[in-house]
Amino acid sequence: MTPRGGARGRGRGGPGERGTGLRSLAGQVFALEALIALLVIAAAVFVTFYQARSDTQRDARVRSLAVAEAFAKAPGMDAALASPDPTAALQGRAEATRRATGVDFIAVLSPDGVRYTDSQPELIGRRATGDFNQAVVDGESYTELFHGAPNDAVRAVVPVVNDQGRIVGMVTSGVEVENISEALSDRLPLLVGAAAGALVIAVGGAALVSRRLRRQTHGLGPAEMTRMKEHHEAVLHAVREGVLIVDADRRLLLANDEARRLLGVTPDMERRHVSELGLDPRTVELLESGRAATDEVHRAGDRLLAVSVRPTAPDGSESGSVMTMRDTTELAALTGRAAVARGRLQLLYEAGVRIGTTLEVVRTAEELAEVAVPRFADFATVELLEPVLRGEEPTASASATTEMRRTALSGLRPDQPLQPVGDIVRFDVASTPMATALNAGHAVVQSELASAEGWREQDPEGAAQALAFGMHSLLTVPLLARGVVLGMANFWRADTPEPFGEEDLSFAEELAARAAVAIDNARRFTREHAMAVTLQRSLLPRVLPDQSAVEVAYRYLPAKAGVGGDWFDVIPLPGARVALVVGDVVGHGLHAAATMGRLRTAVHNFSTLDVPPDELLGHLDELTGRIENRDAEGPDAEGRRREEGITGATCLYAIYDPASGLCTVASAGHPGPALVGPDGRVEFPELSPGLPLGLGLGDVPFEATELRLPEGSKLVLFTDGLLEDRGRDLDKGLALLRSTLARPDRNPEETCADVLATLLSPTPRDDIALLVARTRLLDRERIAEWEVARDPSAVSPVRNAAAAKLSEWGLDGLAFTAELVLSELITNAVRYGADPVRVRLLHDRTLICEVSDGSSTSPHLRHAAATDEGGRGLYLVAQYAERWGTRYGRRGKTIWAELRVGADGAEPVVTVVPDLDALEDLAW
Repeated sequence: MTPRGGARGRGRGGPGERGTGLRSLAGQVFALEALIALLVIAAAVFVTFYQARSDTQRDARVRSLAVAEAFAKAPGMDAALASPDPTAALQGRAEATRRATGVDFIAVLSPDGVRYTDSQPELIGRRATGDFNQAVVDGESYTELFHGAPNDAVRAVVPVVNDQGRIVGMVTSGVEVENISEALSDRLPLLVGAAAGALVIAVGGAALVSRRLRRQTHGLGPAEMTRMKEHHEAVLHAVREGVLIVDADRRLLLANDEARRLLGVTPDMERRHVSELGLDPRTVELLESGRAATDEVHRAGDRLLAVSVRPTAPDGSESGSVMTMRDTTELAALTGRAAVARGRLQLLYEAGVRIGTTLEVVRTAEELAEVAVPRFADFATVELLEPVLRGEEPTASASATTEMRRTALSGLRPDQPLQPVGDIVRFDVASTPMATALNAGHAVVQSELASAEGWREQDPEGAAQALAFGMHSLLTVPLLARGVVLGMANFWRADTPEPFGEEDLSFAEELAARAAVAIDNARRFTREHAMAVTLQRSLLPRVLPDQSAVEVAYRYLPAKAGVGGDWFDVIPLPGARVALVVGDVVGHGLHAAATMGRLRTAVHNFSTLDVPPDELLGHLDELTGRIENRDAEGPDAEGRRREEGITGATCLYAIYDPASGLCTVASAGHPGPALVGPDGRVEFPELSPGLPLGLGLGDVPFEATELRLPEGSKLVLFTDGLLEDRGRDLDKGLALLRSTLARPDRNPEETCADVLATLLSPTPRDDIALLVARTRLLDRERIAEWEVARDPSAVSPVRNAAAAKLSEWGLDGLAFTAELVLSELITNAVRYGADPVRVRLLHDRTLICEVSDGSSTSPHLRHAAATDEGGRGLYLVAQYAERWGTRYGRRGKTIWAELRVGADGAEPVVTVVPDLDALEDLAW
């Protein structure tokens, strides 16, 4: 017996063998965790050291650049460099700044690189080492890692620019590499100490884990545990009784082969909660309760199972459960009536899932007919009232329900004798099953159609064809929602020998009730969608204005799920320019469309101010915030703000100038445009995205981006509904758009068609607004510009030059009017404006006269008294010009006036005007 016992002990691993060495699973886990910890800590030390080195150098660059920038832009810097002795003026300031900021050196250099100041006085007057072209030629500030005399250093170079924009010197500052290395050396002991501490903690933790694992595995080795698991699985899966084990959290731990077969559980369901396994609700409740059970009967699909449950911990503490089950389906004597009842319940469940998947009235009616065939009827028809099909509220009068339109038809065979979809179906005879059901308000069954006299009287020919086809039974039920009749559902049997019976009435009424609710919801949506589409289209531009700057094409498509708040616009601006606008209001329905109209009107109004795009978006954001604050007042403010607030609106505003080819774009949270070059190259310019309108963050300004567009470029503005859709993210949408736009031979109309053909889905879930503008440039021969000295005597030569240019353009008939307008505008700029004064004539659809000066003060129209010597100039401009106004720039203003080309001899009647030279002496 002893040798046997010894052999068995060696095979299983005796107690003395299990608890020691690396042969046990716990020992191997401890060794592996210790090794991993050592490698991770070593890698962390290495990465941290080099990250610290990188951070120190980056900090030195930032600090050096900040000090150099501050010193270069200090007041009086350019004056000191222009003084006879810059060293005397700047050496003391440079040293004081160096000591205050902690950098190792600050040097002021001449444009040739000769030192005016330095922290080492012996270097003053010598040329600094290095290439300074980036600062001297390009005027850019930069940092570099400098190697050379006197010391290697991280150095920043900043040019000094005087008031005239010339570079008069440079400022360099920096930190020596030696000092950076010393800082790193100071950190190294702390880093090594932290690593050693982490290693000690990691090894200690691994030891604790190993000790606990040793207790749980009883010191077994991997081979012994594998053999035990194989024995366990062989026994568990060989039995012909289902076994299901769940843990204390009611998550599946294990299911043997029989349990998987009986319950339909798959291996990937392990670790899921029992409520997610698709089990019968009673079975789920039993497992979640944790109570014991013996031979309880539970359903699993079409099987009946005898189920027993026991807790895994016999002491009654919180634990998991083991459920065993046997298939007892063959022992249950199920009647045919119970099987039919289950089928009807299943069919009702499917009806709830399949009917109403869309918000379309016709499709919902079709789904009702499709659900009923073939499991309930051989043929099914659905008739709806005309107002329901249009989305209108149906009338409750009895006379209005005697005529309906067949909306859906489904059957086992295509050669059926029933009236086709689209026909009018009448119920004039009161004794027909349909009329009886409508009058009674509930389902009516006609078991034998041959005996239905009223039905045969209603349509003798059609009834004869139906009976000859084999139709023998009919069940008809009204579709009622909120007590109002929407239509009828008729179920027919021809191939099924059993007629409809009284037991089918409740099922038909339940099926019709569910379908009626879905149809009524679709009807309501149809009505609201039609109203929103009408409102949306009335608010969008119907005809684009005439302008010469761009050739424009557009598309607007409402979403299938409801109209949203997308919009676009093309707004002519003074100076032959044009504004291109596209925006989006979050949400759908009437409110989104109305909000879009408010924003579009506001953009039109603000565009009359003729301000840059970023300023216009600032005004629009401020207005949106005021509307939000005003709507937030009152007792129901919170609910109204949720329903009517316009937070979430975005806008993209671009101004294109055909005279210069410059396009200025600003965005308020809207996707940027696509730019297609004349050669077909597609770009998505980087814009500052800005914040959406109405967020109350007006202190965050919008930023404008300037783009130079060659003639023939295409600017494509769009809303996000074009790019994002089901199964397609923004990046994929941008890639599709880029490939579609890369065709230079397409005009804007063709480009719109190409984009929608590629990116439009059959049922877009969001509105789509698309605007394509191909740029034009104003012919340089139709532009004339002069710069005017601020001398009253300079007015007449410019006026004469303008007259000559008009004659060259063939506009002699406008010469007097144009000279009058120019005289008044130039005289005002010379007398009351500031340098520089410039004059520009643009020959477009109109003759545009522009006078710019450096002053921001704008004149205003007034009526001079009879005794006044001046004050009539702007009045004359207003009388003779088609329209006029003032446009403000970053510096100064431009007063413009448009004269209608071809308006010869159409000058308005005004008071007697002196000659043009005399007008120059009049004041505004």
